[in-house]
Amino acid sequence: MSNLPNPFNTLQTLSVGGTSHRYYSLPALETAGFRISRLPVSIRLVLESLLRNCDGKRVAEHAVKALAGWQPNAPRTEEVPFVVARIVLQDFTGVPLLVDLAAMRSAVERLGKNPKIIEPLVPVDLVVDHSVQVDFAGSPQAWERLSLPEEATSLVGKKSLDSGEQVRFNRLLLEAAYPFAFVQS
Repeated sequence: MSNLPNPFNTLQTLSVGGTSHRYYSLPALETAGFRISRLPVSIRLVLESLLRNCDGKRVAEHAVKALAGWQPNAPRTEEVPFVVARIVLQDFTGVPLLVDLAAMRSAVERLGKNPKIIEPLVPVDLVVDHSVQVDFAGSPQAWERLSLPEEATSLVGKKSLDSGEQVRFNRLLLEAAYPFAFVQS
């Protein structure tokens, strides 16, 4: 039995090639009384993410309802709690981020706590186009949600998308399928 959140009864099953995949259906949300088909595609992508992450903590039901009722000329009074599925960082933005996270881990360890509590909330791929020393790759001290793509797929571009991204995307399909959107830092 799945622990996936489903407050709007939109979790559906799709069978492809004999394998069942679960996904959050926007047409099912429309059947529940929301006019989803009139929304721009970009808003629908964000709405699907809200449905998938609607657990009452990261995303509350009112956030889903507010975005499902989006009007183009309405005043914007709240932030949208968009939760990305994955982040791709190039070395010039990712290395400073890792240095900050490593410093936080060291500080937590000095306080006598488990440093593993400092971890990205979503999977992160750090694309390194230059030389970087890696001290803990594959060890218990390594990041659980951080990967360093192999040199053959390190360039963020067509080669990476064609050869490496599908494998990583499939790794992320833990319980539910979702649209794949690529944003590069």
